[in-house]
Parts: sequence; structure tokens; C-alpha cells
Amino acid sequence: MAKVTKKQKEAQSKIENGKMYSVTEASALIKEVASENFDASVDLAVRLNVDPRKANQMVRGVVTLPHGTGKDVKVLALVTPDKEEEAKQAGADYIGLDEYLDKIKGGWTDVDVIITMPSVMGKLGPLGRILGPRGLMPNPKTGTVTMDVAKAVSDVKAGKIDFKVDKTGIVHAGIGKASFDAEKIAGNARELLTTLVKLKPTTSKGIYIKSIHISSTMSPSVEIDTKRFTEQ
Repeated sequence: MAKVTKKQKEAQSKIENGKMYSVTEASALIKEVASENFDASVDLAVRLNVDPRKANQMVRGVVTLPHGTGKDVKVLALVTPDKEEEAKQAGADYIGLDEYLDKIKGGWTDVDVIITMPSVMGKLGPLGRILGPRGLMPNPKTGTVTMDVAKAVSDVKAGKIDFKVDKTGIVHAGIGKASFDAEKIAGNARELLTTLVKLKPTTSKGIYIKSIHISSTMSPSVEIDTKRFTEQ
């Protein structure tokens, strides 16, 4: 059993057992209990009343966090030569096509997001076994397969993230850094939660959002009151 450190005990003591906090309160509290010696990520875990095994209850979408992610997102633009300058001007970190396809075949996946064009998707099919498990396969639904490469790159750099409910019915998403102001953490959290409410499947009956927890990389989690997000 892992030993609980003095810092972890101190952090846990600041969280009231059984209390559900507002988004504003939880965002301020998570800054207090984040005791890491680095700028920890702040994550939201939202348990939904859906069955992800059913296609009509799969919750997936994209959201642009108003205050960004706080992370320097590394973007690979797999594009034809006529789109390379466009991708470069938008801030893509890696730009090219065949040479990067070969690198990926060799196991290279040192990027956060891959953006490509519809005409290139055929070449990416055989790489699904490498890219799929890492969440790197471009998808038209998340805006990463598009002819407007510049906009796609800019959006990702500005804080656009995609999310998908996992097989246990939970959506996990990074919504910022512990160094963010509490107001920015709260703003990003609300944006994601509001987006999830809008994506409620018509086949999901009863309470849609069952629980919401916010945490930093190594901190205890803080439970957020779901009431505001279940009234819709």
C-alpha cells in the first residue's frame, strides 16, 4: 500500500468529506491542494449516465477552452506541398508528408495532435494500429481532417481539445495548469461541462451527469456539485 506523504495528508485535510463544491470553489481549492513541485495539469473527470457500447450513446466532441490548456501542444501537419506554407504560418511544429509517415511507421509519435487533409487519409489507414491507441488518428468529427489546415492548427494551438467517453462512461480532459488563476480554471471547466450537456444523447434517460471531479496531477480530487449541469 502506498504511503501517504505529509503533503498529501495536508492537502486532503483541506477538502471537506462528503461536500460537493461549486465550480468556483473547487477551482480555487484545487490550487490550494496542488502540492507538486512542477506546474501540474488540472483535469476534469465527468461520469455520464450513458452506455458507450451503444453507438447512439457515444459522447464525443471538441471544445475550445477560453483560457487555453497551458500546454505547448506539438502539432504535426501531414499535408501536400501546396499546404505546407499555410501550416507553417499557423504555427505547426512539424510539416510534411511521406517522411513523417515513414517516421510514424518506425514508431515515432512525439506529437500531441496530427492534422491532415481528406486526400491524405488513405495513407494514414495502415498506421491506425500505431496512432489509434495513442489518440492521434485524425478525424473529421474533431476538425483534424480538413482543407482549412491553417484554422485547424490555430484552433489547436489556442486551446481546442477533443474528448470522448471511455468504456466506463467517464470523460477525462485536461483543462489547464495549477498555475492558472482560479477564475481561468473555472472558466475552462464550465466550458467543457456546458459542451457535455449539449451533447447529451436523446437515448440517455434520467440524470445525465452523475458526478464531476477535479484534480491536479498528484492531488486528491475535489467533487463538484452536478446540480447546475443536470437541470438541462
